[in-house]
Amino acid sequence: MAFWKPDPTFYASPRDAVAAPPEKLAYVAAFDRSATEPDAIAVLDVDPDSASYGEVVGWTELPFTGDELHHFGWNACSSALCPYAPHPHVERRYLIVPGLRSSRIYVIDTKEKPTSPEIVKVIEPEELADKAGYSRPHTVHCGPEGLYVTALGGAHGNDGPGGIALLDHDSFEVRGRWEVDRGPQHFAYDAWWHIAHDVLVTSEWGTPSMVEDGVVGELLLGRKYGHALHFWDLRKRKHVQTVDLGDEHQMVLELRPAHDPTKQYGFVGVVVSVEDLSASVWVWHRDGDAWAAKKVITIPAEPADAADLPPVIQPFGAVPPLVTDIDLSVDDQWLYVSCWGTGELKRYDVSDPFNPVEAGSVRIGGIVNRTPHPAQPDVPLAGGPQMVEVSRDGKRVYVTNSLYGSWDDQFYPDGVGAWMAKLDSTPGGFTFDERFFPNGADFRGRRPHQTRLQGGDASSDSYCYP
Repeated sequence: MAFWKPDPTFYASPRDAVAAPPEKLAYVAAFDRSATEPDAIAVLDVDPDSASYGEVVGWTELPFTGDELHHFGWNACSSALCPYAPHPHVERRYLIVPGLRSSRIYVIDTKEKPTSPEIVKVIEPEELADKAGYSRPHTVHCGPEGLYVTALGGAHGNDGPGGIALLDHDSFEVRGRWEVDRGPQHFAYDAWWHIAHDVLVTSEWGTPSMVEDGVVGELLLGRKYGHALHFWDLRKRKHVQTVDLGDEHQMVLELRPAHDPTKQYGFVGVVVSVEDLSASVWVWHRDGDAWAAKKVITIPAEPADAADLPPVIQPFGAVPPLVTDIDLSVDDQWLYVSCWGTGELKRYDVSDPFNPVEAGSVRIGGIVNRTPHPAQPDVPLAGGPQMVEVSRDGKRVYVTNSLYGSWDDQFYPDGVGAWMAKLDSTPGGFTFDERFFPNGADFRGRRPHQTRLQGGDASSDSYCYP
């Protein structure tokens, strides 16, 4: 009888993940805004001892155009070791890569050729629509019993409700809609969980017609975008509670629960307040038998000359931070907050999640500042820190500069460019790695978005043991 060992990149606890060997490769979604060339997965060498460190060493083009790659994830992760639905013999092998605009989902094998991953399956939008009733797949999370794929839209062009489709771990077929009772939930965006407590959390952006052409001023000022969190019974797949953050807090996006499975709190970023253009970070937590949320970080807008601003924000005479991504280190100590509008990446010590302390900040890009990278100090940069990914040990932080095609064009109408940067994060410092700055032609005319690290990263795994 064969003896199978679990994938060595599955970690029973956050502590095990932190102690694991560092990543050697990073996989980056790169999309063509013009939809004339195929999107691609770029493979980056992130081994500092390698002769090709910081370079694009692999490139997998998709067979179609117009997919608009955005978020993606691993087919399996440390949650495979969870006791209530264990799948210890699956592998962290495939990248599940949705096209946000096309509603197509690609399955890409990284095992045999890590720097030349191969497409092994394509889930067409009709299958997602027919079997789950959804379109515009957005976020992928590997659960112990299957793959959770959040989607912004309903099937066949229907605007909503958005929700979660469940995919099979092995065949990657669409099993169906995850929700049994969705209650009042209509908008969708991210989903994550307190897996040891049978709690799932979802956030809100908007339906496809509200987001695909960029920020719609009338909807924003009319407070029509998402502004709530939803809490669910994970096992029963049933909506339990809505926590409204207030309709002035528009676009409640990235969810980052504590990695420690004994804890029941997490952080969520809010893009903008319509009252003063500030951005914010909230902590959700148990409050007796119910859930509550508290604003713990406020980042103000920065005054600016209207002549220096794109038309979408000229009337306001200020640059909004636009917090569009956050990431929590695996040890739950550091929270990284991307301010894509002002070009700032902030680091907070969140050892006490209710009282974050700012503990570092860097500037790069920005709507007005156009701050250069230290490796090319004479080259002003567009875009700003957007998607942020943290290594398992918390020592390396990767950022890319493109948010979403229509937003890029609105806020950086003269071009957003293409770049990726890495920061070294230690208790005593938070600084750019000047050796790591792939940019421009390195991405072959595409715009880089989300990064996934070989062996897992801070935002892709869930742990069932403390």
